[in-house]
Amino acid sequence: MLARSSSFQSPRPCFPFGHRVLRRRAGQLLLVFMLTALASISIAAQDDSQKERPRRALPAESEPQEIIKIDTDLVPVDVTVTDAQGRLVRNLKKEDFKLYEDGVERPIASFVVEKIEGAPRPVAIVFALDLSGSMTPEEVARVSDAMREFSRRLDEHPAVFAVMTFGMRVKTIQTFTNDREKLDRAFDRLAHEPNGMSTHTYDAVDDAVRMLVRHAPLTREHRLMKRAIVVITDGFPVGDTVSPDTVIDRANAADASVYVVTMPSFTHLLASAQMTPLPTPLDVSGLVEKTGGRSVYANEKDLGPLFRAIAEEVAAAYALGFYPPGDKRNDGKFHAITIEGPRGMTLRSSRPGYQAGKQ
Repeated sequence: MLARSSSFQSPRPCFPFGHRVLRRRAGQLLLVFMLTALASISIAAQDDSQKERPRRALPAESEPQEIIKIDTDLVPVDVTVTDAQGRLVRNLKKEDFKLYEDGVERPIASFVVEKIEGAPRPVAIVFALDLSGSMTPEEVARVSDAMREFSRRLDEHPAVFAVMTFGMRVKTIQTFTNDREKLDRAFDRLAHEPNGMSTHTYDAVDDAVRMLVRHAPLTREHRLMKRAIVVITDGFPVGDTVSPDTVIDRANAADASVYVVTMPSFTHLLASAQMTPLPTPLDVSGLVEKTGGRSVYANEKDLGPLFRAIAEEVAAAYALGFYPPGDKRNDGKFHAITIEGPRGMTLRSSRPGYQAGKQ
């Protein structure tokens, strides 16, 4: 028996609660935030042709070609595997997986693990930090330290990192670099960045996907690179010009996984509640599940270990690739991909399928 790939979310922690008045005020605050965010998403979706930015996951022929295209027919899929206790499984072989396209099994033509003959897999990470008015200076400082922990955890890998912020607008603080001093200076600058009340989360992820495609080639030294975006936010997008579905499609096309760390700052009252936090609009969008990432809620004490765990998961993904049959490569249709693994294990894949081009 084989386990099918599926979405997974880690358990969310519970926190101590206050008295009835605080509970009532917290509920009112949450309702206001959710209605505002959902209204913004609804407005953006009413007329995608006018509201959304004309972004493409891949550059047009007339644009600079920063992508190294070794084999355009190979369809890559990243898969993270955990056991029944939620622990990462790192010792699987190509023979442990089965890959299906539209329900038909296909041969796995490419298989990359965390390390091949001792050489770690290349990794490209974009940190996208929410600096809207809901993030306190203390939280920004804690997040900066946690991102340093994350990057140090990947020291053995050929890794590059970029840093972005978002609020009223999206801003690149540091383009991709493997220079530790440049990265530290970027983290130090975060506390002095201006903020705003809007939270352009999907716009930020959209820009991060574009940055990955343009400046982090999918292949490096003949090996598939792991692309990931780590979003740190309060979970309430407001004012975006691109829809969640469009961002998901572009992330899938770029084979980029989105990891979301939700801070409790959207209301400190709820952060101390004796209950599992309600899903935020960002959770509901499916951005994490449909890109093979992971969504976690943070408290004020666990950022270091939490970010280290995400870094380990990013590096531990298996990269599978297959060649679609000739009649499907250019039919212009969407084709579903399903991955199966050993029984009793949970699989999360970076994409639910691929969109074939048109001749």
